[in-house]
Amino acid sequence: MGFVAFKRGRDLNKAFTWLQPVAKGRFAQGDVMKSVIFDLDGTLADTSKDLIAAANACFKGLGVGAILDPVADAETAFHGGRAMLRLGFSRIGSDWSEADVETQFPLALGYYGAHLDVYSTLYPGVEIALNELLSRGYALGICTNKPEGLADTLTQKLGIRSMFGALYGADTLPVRKPDPAHLLETIQALGGDPRRSVLIGDTNNDRDASRAANVPSVLVTFGPTGRAVEALKPEAFLDHYDDLPDLMDRMIS
Repeated sequence: MGFVAFKRGRDLNKAFTWLQPVAKGRFAQGDVMKSVIFDLDGTLADTSKDLIAAANACFKGLGVGAILDPVADAETAFHGGRAMLRLGFSRIGSDWSEADVETQFPLALGYYGAHLDVYSTLYPGVEIALNELLSRGYALGICTNKPEGLADTLTQKLGIRSMFGALYGADTLPVRKPDPAHLLETIQALGGDPRRSVLIGDTNNDRDASRAANVPSVLVTFGPTGRAVEALKPEAFLDHYDDLPDLMDRMIS
């Protein structure tokens, strides 16, 4: 999840042609890939503390201090920058409006861009699982509601960007999750087929996008909500990345 920003004037056709060679170049052009698509924040990496810090920077600037807790409010962090700002303003106790949120949002986004990897870390087993999926012939992509530039920078800093053949962010297309087009175009960018694809995520936006796209989803249980994601009724759950390669073999024929 993470911060969300839109660039609705962007040429949709250009977005569709932003393709990188599939990681490690294992496939000939034109082949239909088995593809695994990942959300980023709360799925591949725990970014909550850096996201909370960005929102708190806004509240410090307003003279009210760090309103949000990096642990207790982690779930809200994965619902985006505006969600964090709304929660913080609700705790101040004074009158506030969406105009206040919109005023502070660019400031939070700017702070986050300059400090996006202070505390953020990959979840245990991510790199090993990604490498194993590549070795088994899967193409990997990222479909995130974080702006594309920030997602690209973060994955580079975390050392995993080269493993993904496509990265579609909140502003890559005129739409974002839960709109199914966001997921389907990420799959298309890999040369994949929705019938041979799975989305790995952590929130209702991921589940709703996958359901609307008729793509199976797997929700992680190691995020701040734990097994509460069971209520979203995905096709499967992921307790640890060690289990992912074999799970994908069972789900994608």
